[in-house]
Amino acid sequence: MQEAVLTIHFGPFDLDLDTRQLIRDGVERHLSPKAFELLVMLVAHRPKVLSKAVLQSHLWPETFVVEANLSNLVGEIREAVGDRPRASRFIRTAHGVGYAFCGEATTRSDSREAPPHLPSCWLEWGRHLFPLSLGEHLIGRDPDVAIRLDRSTVSRRHARVLVTAEGTALEDIASKNGTFLGSDRITSRVFLTDGDAIHIGSLLVTFHARASLGSTETQVIETTP
Repeated sequence: MQEAVLTIHFGPFDLDLDTRQLIRDGVERHLSPKAFELLVMLVAHRPKVLSKAVLQSHLWPETFVVEANLSNLVGEIREAVGDRPRASRFIRTAHGVGYAFCGEATTRSDSREAPPHLPSCWLEWGRHLFPLSLGEHLIGRDPDVAIRLDRSTVSRRHARVLVTAEGTALEDIASKNGTFLGSDRITSRVFLTDGDAIHIGSLLVTFHARASLGSTETQVIETTP
């Protein structure tokens, strides 16, 4: 079976989400793992400005870091893509708030060999990808849940994702610290769209969707650091 691998194209660059490479004219432009994650996050949420707090919680979950760490990653990305802070083509600074991807970008699929039953949607948490198949998927700290996020701000059974032919919905399960879609706390079932930012307690999780629905199992994939 052929896998539809996402590649994001902007300017002269290709951002390959499968190989985790930034490529120009067939040549890789080096980015550290954190810088790559930051670039993917900004492109996925374009043209929305993402606050420094949201970016830091995604890149360094439950870890205090100085603000300079984030600005250093932005500088690394700008150097790789030939961007300048005062004449930004791709990375815009929203002073006092955060950063946004301001360029034009398109998403395309490449065909590569893949196992059968490729899921149509998934959740991303840092380097972890949780493919979502048809059915219900519990999120929490319990070892037996489908999507385990082992952090103190996540309840044992925190939320659930329900995947049907009509779409993918998210519900909170009376969690202590809440489930948020964007900045709004969820009090009833909400349907998800590609690129939605979800907070499970203090953890930032991103929902992605593509292709047709497949199997009935949930897998956990950890991308190469």
